[in-house]
Amino acid sequence: MNTLKTFILMAALTALFMVGGQVMAGRQGMIIALLIAVGLNFFAYWNSDKMALAMNRARPVSPGEAPELHRVVETLAVRAALPKPQVYIIDSPTPNAFATGRDPEHAAVAVTTGLLQLLNRDELEGVLSHELGHIKHRDILISSIAAVMAGAISYLATMAQWTMIFGGSSSDDEGGNPLAALIMIIVAPISAALIQMAISRSREYLADAAGAKICGRPKALAAALQKLTDYNRQAPMPVNPAAAQMYIVNPLGGGRMANLFSTHPPVEERVRRLMAM
Repeated sequence: MNTLKTFILMAALTALFMVGGQVMAGRQGMIIALLIAVGLNFFAYWNSDKMALAMNRARPVSPGEAPELHRVVETLAVRAALPKPQVYIIDSPTPNAFATGRDPEHAAVAVTTGLLQLLNRDELEGVLSHELGHIKHRDILISSIAAVMAGAISYLATMAQWTMIFGGSSSDDEGGNPLAALIMIIVAPISAALIQMAISRSREYLADAAGAKICGRPKALAAALQKLTDYNRQAPMPVNPAAAQMYIVNPLGGGRMANLFSTHPPVEERVRRLMAM
């Protein structure tokens, strides 16, 4: 169900982008928007991992520097039938983790120094299994494409705004309708953000389920999620908001109630589902 939901939401993002192009320049604008969407997705496919690691100041760590972390990652990767991903560390006291990479052969996991200090071995395995679940399902690629598409839609809305300010054409039948442009300016960025966040929430549930199966201890993952969430609520992690959806729990804190603008499902529901396993 979550996979089908993701497919529908990704199609909605693409359609919204194409509609934005049509509003601005008619059929020609829609075709151009489609070509741009393909180009953006291609760019995201090849560069999402590099961008994510650089944006979060993650540094590669060798087996000699972090032997236990590498052993855990290698063991879990074997269980998940995946190539061992590259291992990175983020120098931050706030416990959190994320995975990135366009496919299992070009993947990386990054954990904060705070996470290594806070969690016990079973909980660490639960968190890393969750991240391997993301890699197995290629969630990072999906989320990266969704983020790029949402950003492009917001850019289209900005272009429409400036077009109206400087008196863009509004009389032809191929586009430039001022009412449609106004709706595009107001509604499109909000809709894109809602769709992007819904995609992120769906993939987190899938990664929780996959992670529980990989590590074999759903309760350990549930305990880790609760610890990380409580810590991040008390001491939010200073990250770019665009990267918040990548982490296993919301690094920006957030309230206890889930809402439309949350990049993560409520931890209470995530824990409930894991305990039911």
